[in-house]
Amino acid sequence: MSSNHDLTPATSSAPAHGDASTDVARRESGPLPERFENPGLPPHVDRLADTDPKAAKRAERQVAFLFLLSIVGTVLTITAYFAIPLRDQSEEQILFWSNLLLGLGIAFALGGIGFGAVHWAKTLMPDHEVVEERHSIDGTPEEQADAAQILRDGVGESGIGRRPLIRNTLIGAAALAPLPAVLLLKDTGPNPEGVLAETIWTGGTRLVTDPTGDPIRATDLVVGQVVHVQPAGIEEADHFLDEKAKAAVLLIRLEPEEVAPEAVEGSYGGIVAYSKICTHMGCPVALYEQQTHHLLCPCHQTTFDVLQNCKVIFGPGKRPLPQLPISVDDEGYLVATDGFDGTVGPSYWELERDRTRIEEEA
Repeated sequence: MSSNHDLTPATSSAPAHGDASTDVARRESGPLPERFENPGLPPHVDRLADTDPKAAKRAERQVAFLFLLSIVGTVLTITAYFAIPLRDQSEEQILFWSNLLLGLGIAFALGGIGFGAVHWAKTLMPDHEVVEERHSIDGTPEEQADAAQILRDGVGESGIGRRPLIRNTLIGAAALAPLPAVLLLKDTGPNPEGVLAETIWTGGTRLVTDPTGDPIRATDLVVGQVVHVQPAGIEEADHFLDEKAKAAVLLIRLEPEEVAPEAVEGSYGGIVAYSKICTHMGCPVALYEQQTHHLLCPCHQTTFDVLQNCKVIFGPGKRPLPQLPISVDDEGYLVATDGFDGTVGPSYWELERDRTRIEEEA
């Protein structure tokens, strides 16, 4: 914004904030002058919209257009949300158009309001700066009345009362902009306890590399190696992205004598498999430190000890990572012998379920 340098203090020796004696002396000396002496700064330069009514009208239409663009973006987001349901997430083309239209709609909805407000302020609202002496925070009734009047003057200077086109389009854009958030929050879904309790892992399902899908032989792994695996054939499952997320597994090769006693039954030749989903907030656990045999979640630093059946040894996690029991088939490929030995993912709903059970038993 340009500055109205006509309103500038003649001296820089303004009273310090909280200096009571100086403040009293200032009040007794009478009111501040209406204008201050310009110390030599360049004069204020009017904008085109300040002197040309046509330019002001053009700027008003531009601001209204941006607010209307926000409304269009909101409508586009809602339309795309309902018109392109993601029932079959295996269709990459559907995912592409859904993400593109939702992204563009939200960008227009929020950007239209933001750019419109900035353009309004820069072209139509007064750009004069007013310099006031500093004074104590507590004001007299007269000063409080002056402050209230300043606020009323600010509303008047914004022009919102005499520019109904801007006012009405802004109200419409602001009223509609939150609707996409309401719709998208709805997709967080119900309590996921039942959803995460079951995964696609079953007895006899081969472990394959992610993302190449190559089967793994026990003899392919060396001590200290970590492999990210998924169930074979998961691409053919309904809602395969959801199933893939739940079924993510870390395969780790240890020395057979290092495997925790409680994990031996589900291991094979020193090879153990654990869920990759942190039991704190569901982040991917993927950082393995071979010397200490610790798995670290990068989100909140929950640390699991592989030598103690992935027991939590640090951080906010409340329970170990669920183990996937494994063996080998007739061809020597690693296969699951059953599903996970516990519910994958965050624990908060499981704790609530246990709390309810304890209360019922009591």
